Amino acid sequence: MKPYNFLVTGVGGQGTVLASDILAAVGLAAGYEVRKSDVLGLAVRGGSVISHIRWGQRVYSPIIPEGRVDVLVAFEYLEGLRWLNQLKPDGTVLVNRQRIFPVIVSAGEADYPSSTEILTALRNAVPKVYLVPGLQVAQELGNTRVLNIVLLGALSGLLEVAPEVWGSVIKERVPAKVADLNVQAFWRGRVVLAESTLSEKTILEVAA
Repeated sequence: MKPYNFLVTGVGGQGTVLASDILAAVGLAAGYEVRKSDVLGLAVRGGSVISHIRWGQRVYSPIIPEGRVDVLVAFEYLEGLRWLNQLKPDGTVLVNRQRIFPVIVSAGEADYPSSTEILTALRNAVPKVYLVPGLQVAQELGNTRVLNIVLLGALSGLLEVAPEVWGSVIKERVPAKVADLNVQAFWRGRVVLAESTLSEKTILEVAA
């Protein structure tokens, strides 16, 4: 089985920890040995949240060495840019199409890079970047809290684990009353992946 190193990052309140828990559980269900570590920081205040998840036949440490991340899943533009140095040269970035200004930016003490600058940096750093409209899809489904599951659906399209395994784990990890909605969000994310490859045309469209 191919080992995978995942770095999941976002802002407190976006559901990144639940997403990383599900990702770890999917790895176990698929027969991998799994290690996981969360760094929450000031997550309750909208700060950065980072999770390391490792799948392999044998995994000794939950922390991914710098430059060894296979897939960076960023729930927000700036978080994707912030952790680029963790990726392998042939790594993959999957980024949610959303900007959330940190407190330091809202206070006028720092600038938030333009979407064009961030997406250009991502595309220049690694060969595969997917710009997923996760928030838009979640809004269309009527609940922005399923944003994290939309992104997991997109991620699943890059991996070898059967979608039925993902669906089963998701149902186990979310409240029963929203289980069907979350599974629907997963499938929507899996579908939109095919339309999310970042290109020069997409960067120009974002800039406009």
